Amino acid sequence: QVQLVESGGGLVQDGGSLSLSCAGSGRTFSRHVIGWFRQAPGQAREFVAALSWTGVNTNYADSVKGRFTISRDNAKNMVYLQMNSLKPEDTAVYYCAATRSGHVTSPQSEYDYWGQGTQVTVSS
Repeated sequence: QVQLVESGGGLVQDGGSLSLSCAGSGRTFSRHVIGWFRQAPGQAREFVAALSWTGVNTNYADSVKGRFTISRDNAKNMVYLQMNSLKPEDTAVYYCAATRSGHVTSPQSEYDYWGQGTQVTVSS
């Protein structure tokens, strides 16, 4: 069993930066691929980024490539999402999730554990 808790959301201006954190618990947390997803009002939840348990393999949505960076510290059971050059269209509830699939390209349906989400609002 893995529990996930996101933090770090808030209000930021267009072009600003924000760093999200995902705190994990459970003996096997460090062996999971961790992904970030987001859901804007009235829209389906979408993939943002994923990171392998080794921290070597990454996958990013085209919309965030070059602006967002995912990283992890397995010693602290933490995963981070650094978001730079934020745009109003990045406004959403951001969720971290964990999968045992071993693949950073896994679809949402293969993620076994989810956090409760943290709100990110980018004002224009």
